Order: sequence, then structure tokens, then C-alpha cells
Amino acid sequence: MRWDVVGWGAIALLLMAAETLVPGAFLLWMGFAAAAVFLITLFLPGLSLLVQVALFVVLSFLSVLVYRTWFRGREPQSDHPTLNRRASQHIGRVAPLDQPIVAGRGRIKIGDAFWIVEGPDLPVGTPVRVVGTDGVNLHVEMA
Repeated sequence: MRWDVVGWGAIALLLMAAETLVPGAFLLWMGFAAAAVFLITLFLPGLSLLVQVALFVVLSFLSVLVYRTWFRGREPQSDHPTLNRRASQHIGRVAPLDQPIVAGRGRIKIGDAFWIVEGPDLPVGTPVRVVGTDGVNLHVEMA
């Protein structure tokens, strides 16, 4: 076996294995490009190293472009898009103020949790509607 063929095969396997350590599916597609160069050098033995590297660069670019165009946006959408964003789950809820909103900040209780709210100054007990979030703070307006 020739050193260049073995080298491209090893690079392809290493890139594909490295994909398990680094998220994003980027190295996998570069591994496919290295596998293609492996096959090309296997069947066309007279290619110089410069041509092989140029092929790898071009095929890597094309394979990543194929991934980004056809595969990246086609993941199934979640039926619970706010699952890991607890504050976003409360948009639209109405609850009375637990502490008054003074200088734009107050507190409400939803379920068994207290939430910091931001909005216009209002007294304790005023029902407010959650209209947005900013991290873990809820934006409210008078209901």
C-alpha cells in the first residue's frame, strides 16, 4: 500500500472519529472529503501531494456546503419548543403581584416559584399579564 493512500484513509477515519467528540457535524463531512480523496488516490496513483491536498480542500468545502444546504435545517421541530426555557412557558399567564413593582421591578408567584418581573410601577395584588421574558425575568403589563 502506498503512503498517500494509507494517509488519506487514516485522516478520514480520524476526522470521522473526532466528530464524536466535537458537536456540529462539521468534521464528519470533512471526513467524507478525506475518504473521497482516499478513493481518488487509490485509483489514480500518479497524483502529486499538492493536487491531493487541493482536492481535499475543495471537497471539504463542497461537502460542508452540501451539509449546510440540505441537511442542517431539516431536523424535526420539537412539539415543546419552550421545554428548557421555563420563563417562556409563562407568556400569556395572568397572576397577581406578590411584591409591588417599584422602579420597574417587582415579583409574582406562579405555581410554587417566585419570579422577578419588570414593567410599569404597580401596587401589590394588581393582576399582571406576562408579555415577554429576558433570561429569567418576566416582562409584564397590567391585565
